[in-house]
Parts: sequence; C-alpha cells; structure tokens
Amino acid sequence: MTFLYVALAAVLVFVIAAVVVGREAHRLDAVAPRSVYIPQEALEFVAEYLPPESQARLTPDELEQLLLAHMRWLHAKGLQPTNVIDRRQDILGLVVIADDTVTAYLLGAAESQGVEILDDVDVVNVVDAHLAYFAAIGAVGPPAPLAELSAPSEPPSAADG
Repeated sequence: MTFLYVALAAVLVFVIAAVVVGREAHRLDAVAPRSVYIPQEALEFVAEYLPPESQARLTPDELEQLLLAHMRWLHAKGLQPTNVIDRRQDILGLVVIADDTVTAYLLGAAESQGVEILDDVDVVNVVDAHLAYFAAIGAVGPPAPLAELSAPSEPPSAADG
C-alpha cells in the first residue's frame, strides 16, 4: 500500500513539474531575448568592422561621438526605449530604418560637434558597422524586403495572362 502512495506522489510531482516547465518554456518563447548594448564593445566592434580607409580617417574619439549620435537618433525615433522591459515579439509593429536619413542626421551632428568628416562615405560605413554590431548582439531584425516597403501594385490585367 505504501508503494502505491509513493508511486502516486511521484506521478503527481512529475505532472506538476511538466506543466510548470511547459508553461515557462512557452512564455519564454514569446518574449524577445534581451540584447545588451555595451558601449566599449560596440566601439571596438565598429572600429574593427570599418574598411581600412575609414579606419585611417576617423579617430577613436570621433568614432565614439558618431556612435553616440547614432544612439541619440535611434532614441528620437523610438527605437531605443527609456525603460527596458521584456516585451512580446510584435510582427505587425514593423520599424524600417532608411540609411539616408540617419546618414544625413549624423553628418549634421558631426558638424555641430566639431567632428571633421573628410569623406561622407565614412559616416555610411560607421552606420553599416553599427547596425552589424546590433545584428551581432541580436538587437535588430532582418532587413525588410523591398516588396513590403513599396506601394501595393495594381491587380494584373487580362492581357498579363
């Protein structure tokens, strides 16, 4: 009789554990993994990722100021929240970053901060390298396909066949 109670208790504990583990696994699957931005790590990553021409023209201080300006731009666009909490993944909340707007902003920020940019392509390279760092730490999604960004096309005509 004691064996029956022990077996029943073991089965009950197993069922409770399976339900709790299953529920937590489902909850964690629905929450985006937390990405941690480390400024010094980002600076080193971007400095190594830049093409040699850009590395030669930008000092570490100038690069750091450009990265800080890029982070300010992201914050202004709502892409860097002030309060970090676990959030459910939202497929419908698509956010698209256009390279030309951030480049123009960074050129203006560099000028206002006294950073001498010898070639505009350096800013483009910094943005590309910074976005590569974000991708490396899992902070951004994949690039949006051009089909999703363009206006809806007209329905095919009968002649198209």
